[in-house]
Parts: sequence; structure tokens; C-alpha cells
Amino acid sequence: MGQNVRKGEELKEGFLKDFLFKNHLIENIHSNMDVFQFSNGFSNLTYLLQIENIEYVLRRPPFGAIKRGHDMGREYKVLSRLNNIFTKAPKAFAYTEDETIIGSAFYVMEKVNGIILTAKEASKRKVTAEEFPIIANSWLETFVELHQVDYKSIGLDDLGKPNGYVERQVRNWGKQYLKAATSEVPAAINVMKWLDENQPAEYDHSLIHNDFKYDNVIFKDENWREVAAVLDWEMCTLGDPMMDLGTSIAYWSMASDGPIVNQGIPSPTAMPGNPSRTEVVEMYAQKSGRSINNLIFYYVFGLYKIAVIAQQIYYRYHHGMTSDPKFSKLDKAAELLCIMGQQAISKKRIDNLF
Repeated sequence: MGQNVRKGEELKEGFLKDFLFKNHLIENIHSNMDVFQFSNGFSNLTYLLQIENIEYVLRRPPFGAIKRGHDMGREYKVLSRLNNIFTKAPKAFAYTEDETIIGSAFYVMEKVNGIILTAKEASKRKVTAEEFPIIANSWLETFVELHQVDYKSIGLDDLGKPNGYVERQVRNWGKQYLKAATSEVPAAINVMKWLDENQPAEYDHSLIHNDFKYDNVIFKDENWREVAAVLDWEMCTLGDPMMDLGTSIAYWSMASDGPIVNQGIPSPTAMPGNPSRTEVVEMYAQKSGRSINNLIFYYVFGLYKIAVIAQQIYYRYHHGMTSDPKFSKLDKAAELLCIMGQQAISKKRIDNLF
């Protein structure tokens, strides 16, 4: 369930109802509409719209964000085509670039019910050590299924340029870090240099999500055997599936990472019963049939990418473009992720880094 809308992030409800009516999503323009805001996530803003007995989800870019990184049209295109063969992508109903309605481009999609497994939710539900292997298995099977999607058959072959993907990613994330830096962080510069010098020359191509983690999937119920939906498609593209896996295991905090990591990057993966990062990679290899080469590179890249995203959000907070207090320590989280990357490089492993 969403929470009350944060001050300064309200929607123009009259214009919005008119848009919903014109797109045949509501029958009566005079129906009461309740708007709530989801607090999860650090990027695009997500709202719950309740009109009579219907629920929709609306996604828009954050206030003060650059348009390039928050392309609603791209996200809408992915969902509207992908749902035909990968039903865990929510149905997308309507999209507009008309900024007079709510102040930005946005799209409306279906509301999928189920459980989003944040660290807080896992604690509240008292998820047991016996349940986490089942959860990890369902999550990984969905991940593998996504990487096996025939993207050409649904007209998504123009979504990205898979050739040269790794090189572009390393270069672009490095540039973005330098633009968003608010202080000198030697670990970030060291990792950026290492990634540039150690990238693989050959790799597979597939549709990749780029942010596939527990709080971006909805489990159907507490049986944990079925993923009802995958959320947050803003970074979906065509590229190296190992880059996708690297990002996912970078989010996979473990108890062995220590209290600083687990407080800074809380995740249900740190709770007892979860497979280690190495075991997650082995399970992915077994389910996908892919051989895993250059694992340290992909893991360190994942850490670095998340660090840059955190730093970019902190940059907006630092310069007063957003006031959400949960952003106030993201610069420390970014530095910590780069330090973890340095540890993985020097120890040549992805677990037990400290």
C-alpha cells in the first residue's frame, strides 16, 4: 500500500482524471480518485491511483532529474511489448509526453498484487532460513527466463546496441560519476581505472533488466514459488547478461559483509538461509547453461554502477533538488560500494571481502 504523497510531489488530479477518461481507463470523469505514493526506490516516482474499485500505478521521473536517464516512453515501450511473451512484465495501458498534465511525461500500468521483499518486509513476515533458498530459486528462474526472451520477435531489437555494450557502459558510468562527484573518493577513481583496463572483449547479448533485485520483483504469495511481476524497467536494454548478473549480485549483501555494509545497503539477502553470492552465480550458470567468465569484473562493475547511481541521487540532494531525508547519506553508500570493489579486486573473490 502506498503512503501519502510527499510535499512538492503531488499530481494535478483534475488533468490526470481527464487523461484517464480519454484513454478509456475510467468510465466517469467525476469519480473520486485517491492518490498515494510508494516510498520504495530511489529513482522514478511511483504512485497508486485508486478510482472507485479500480487501481492503477503511475510512473514519472523524479523532480530535477535529467530526462535522458528517466525515459518514460522507453519504459512504456518495453512493457507494452514484453508483456506479450514475458507475462511477469506488468501491462502498460497509456503513455504521454504532454507535460501539461502532471508536469512531466508519464505512463500508467496495471497494479500487481503480492509481496515486495524488502529487508523490512522480510523481518515483518519472519521469513525463515528454510524459505530463503525457495525465494532465491524463484527469483533466479525469473532472471534466467528474462535473459532467454526472443527480443527480436517482439520488436525490441532497436532497444539498444549490444555490440560494444561493455565498453560503452564502463566509459559512460565513469563519466557520470565524475559529473556527480561532490568530494574526492580515491576508491571510486581506482575502481573506474581498473574496470577500464580489465573489461572482457567478447560476451553474449540478451535483453537485460539492469536492476534485478528482490525489491524489484513481486512474489505472488508467501509460498514464494511464483514471481507475479518484475518492476522498474527504466534501465532495460540489450547487452551482456553477465552485466545484469553482476549488478544483481552487487545488491546481494551478506551478513559476512559486516554491519557497516548491512546498515548502509539493507537487504533481505543478509538474513540467515540465503545462498552466498558465489552460490547465486553457480545457480545462475546451472539454470541458464551459460559459462561464467570474468566474474570479478562483472561484480565490481555492478558495485560501481550502483555507487554512481547513489552518488547521482546524493548530488541532487546536495544541491537542493530533492529533500527526501533517505538520500542524505547516499554519498557514504557510494564510497562504501567502491571500497567493496577494491576489496574484490585485491582478494580476487566476491564473498568474504572484509
